[in-house]
Amino acid sequence: MISRTARWRTLRVAAAAVLGAGGATALYTLNEAGSGYAFVLVGAVLGALTALGIDLYRRTARLTEVRISIPQFSELTFVVNDDAQRVSWQLFVESVTRVSIQRLEDDEGLIREALTSLYGLFTTTRDILRAARPSAPGDGLTVEYLAVNLLNRELRPILSKWHPRLREFENAHPELPESAWPYAAECRSELRRAQAHTREYVIGFARLAGVREPELMLGVGGGDPAV
Repeated sequence: MISRTARWRTLRVAAAAVLGAGGATALYTLNEAGSGYAFVLVGAVLGALTALGIDLYRRTARLTEVRISIPQFSELTFVVNDDAQRVSWQLFVESVTRVSIQRLEDDEGLIREALTSLYGLFTTTRDILRAARPSAPGDGLTVEYLAVNLLNRELRPILSKWHPRLREFENAHPELPESAWPYAAECRSELRRAQAHTREYVIGFARLAGVREPELMLGVGGGDPAV
């Protein structure tokens, strides 16, 4: 089976051959007709076609396939180019430096801090997607697909369920510690599951960005993580 990269290379070569043949034919025809503007006209046309060809090449350059596994899905094939790798790297960096992907044990940390971190990750991921240029159409999935599934399948459900419940408790009992919340144990259990799933998405972003051994980076400390 011919790889996607080989197919794009063949397509670019064929397109260049067609453009070259078309330009030569136009030049010959106009020259035979005695037009004094033959070279100017053909030069302008070839210049425009070249610009379009360069833009197409930049959008498809180094197009590669990456296979990754994420929660709730089997192994999926993603298509990435330079732009997609940059977006994936941004998403990875914004995710790996947050406490939201660190496991929350029963006797460690605060639920409020974890929920706030998840909300921050949700907002930042959405902002990065909004600012990025959409991926060019292809045969595989894109980094946008992975990021949107992280938002809608993992972050949104747990935030919409537990954030208002905890806020209600905090407003009703400002003098009580978080551990007195009747749903604390249940919330922590679901948070641990969401954090584990989120880590898999973060590793997926790393693989799309071309990061080697991202698991090691997820386990490295080095300062207080961002909220």
